[in-house]
This record gives sequence, structure tokens and C-alpha cells, in this order.
Amino acid sequence: MPPTLTDTRETDRLYERVMRVIPSPEWLIHEPKIAAINRLKRDRNAVILAHNYQTPEIYHCVADIVGDSLALAKRAAETDAEVIVMAGVYFMAETAKLLNTEKIVLIPDDRAGCSLAASISGEDVRRLRATYPGVPVVSYVNTSADVKAESDICCTSSNAVEVVESLGRDRVILLPDEYLANHVAKQTDVEVITWHGHCEVHERFTGDEIRDYRDGFEGLVVVAHPECPPDVLEASDFVGSTAQMVDYVKTETPARVLMLTECSMSDNVAAEVSDVEFVRPCNLCPHMKRITLDNIHRALETLEPRVEIPETVAVTARHAVERMLAVR
Repeated sequence: MPPTLTDTRETDRLYERVMRVIPSPEWLIHEPKIAAINRLKRDRNAVILAHNYQTPEIYHCVADIVGDSLALAKRAAETDAEVIVMAGVYFMAETAKLLNTEKIVLIPDDRAGCSLAASISGEDVRRLRATYPGVPVVSYVNTSADVKAESDICCTSSNAVEVVESLGRDRVILLPDEYLANHVAKQTDVEVITWHGHCEVHERFTGDEIRDYRDGFEGLVVVAHPECPPDVLEASDFVGSTAQMVDYVKTETPARVLMLTECSMSDNVAAEVSDVEFVRPCNLCPHMKRITLDNIHRALETLEPRVEIPETVAVTARHAVERMLAVR
């Protein structure tokens, strides 16, 4: 169905949001798809949740709720929509389903996984509990529902320290991201037992790479996600969660910034911040990039693929997520 006059006016307004990061010839390809998706959302009483790593045409032009894992988890629990489309990866769609048991939750491509989520299983958590009896397990939200079900509480990179300290214990297991756990351990007196999972996007950055960028770009400010290796965090000016990185750039407005995370996030922030030059070392997440305007539209048309979680898993996994949301 071709765009209507109303659709065209709407997409013209949307293009104003992204014109700094999407060239006009590219927009001509996106525009009819965006109009069709936004029309279909209204017909389906649907909302689209989009993570910061989605491309700008998704993040700024069809998403209703945007943010990092914690923001999406919170907002998913508040929506009145009948259908939730997760423009993110599978564990995020599972989290949305845990908090919206009666609603239809769709993931446009059910192959959209995560290297962190794949690095550990529920069986691994059970073995850890046997090795460290009585030690509580904190699982990063970047995990499967099976792992969450074996955990005491979840966390994100923005609230991990608060979650660890909320347990009131001298020792905790924090999994699966080793670099995040080590970063948390430096900020608390709690002993943190780690797992060996890594994010395939963030682990590719190196301290030497940052030093080379500093040599090439005068006055460069480097902000990094705590999933990056330790030498990267040490070489950075600011370390924080996805949301904290965005807030830092918007608040501090450095003249020139290097954001060490998935590169679409730089595009999405650049669309909103006109007076900051973004140096982009583009490490793409292959899983996030499985989500496209085409398969979002198809998911809304067919109401597939749906995310379903066995209730035996969902009960305890939901408890771990709800405990996290209660902390902050």
C-alpha cells in the first residue's frame, strides 16, 4: 500500500530527526516502509521497543520506546499495547515476555542472538552453585530466560554495583560478562566471582587502538562501555552503561568524541546532538543487524515469530528480573 498524504507528512517530520545521519537517497528507500510500519502499528495496537544499537531509521522513526536493556525492561512492563515488537536481540524479547505474560511479544528475526547470552547455560549456573554453595548469583540481563531462572537477581551495566551491594553479602557470583564483573569488583568491597563470557562487539576494542585515535584526533574524549577489556577502560575518559554514555555526551557535549560500543549508537546520538563530532570505530553487532524495517513489517503483519517461555522457567526468571527492577 503506497503512503498516504498523512503518511508522507508524518515521515517528513521523522526525516528531520535523522537527516544528519541518513542521506536523502537512502531515506527514499526507507520512507514507504516506515509509513507502512507506523500504519500497521496502529492497526495492531502494537508498540516497538528498540535498543540503542538499532539503526537510526528503526530507532528514531518506527520505535515507540527506546533505550538500553534496563529502560526497555522497565517500559515493557508499563505498556498497554496488545502486541510488543522487540527491535533488539532474543534475550531482550524474552525479558519483555517475562513481564508481559498475556501479551503477544514478537522478535522480527528469532536468530538475533547474543554472544554473552550464548556463553552460559542454566546448567552452567547450577554447576557454579555447586562449586560455591550459598553464594548468590547475579545474572546480567544479557542472558537467556533459562539462566535468569537459575539466578537470584538480574542486573544491567547501569545498576550492577547497586544490585550486588543490595544483597548484603560478602561474596557474589556475577555472570556472564567477565569485563563487566571485574569493573564492578573495583567499585565495591564485595568479592565478585566471575564467568568467562565476553561481548563480541566490545571485546574487539583495544587500548592501543584508543591511543592511535588520540594521536589522530586532537582533543578526543573517549567514552567506553564496561563490557570492553580492562586496558580499554583504563585508556578511556569515561566508563558507563549505554544510557550513561548517552547522557554523558548530551550533558558534557565534548567537541569530539569516540564512543566505544556498537556503532549504530553513535549514529543515534549524533542524530540528536548537532555540535559534537563523532569519531566512529564501527564495530557492528551482527545479531542486532538482523532486525530490519522489512522483518519488523512482516512480524506485524503475521504476528510471528512469537516469543514463548515455559511457565516452569518463567516463574523464577520473572522473579529475578522483578528483583532487579525493585533495586532501582
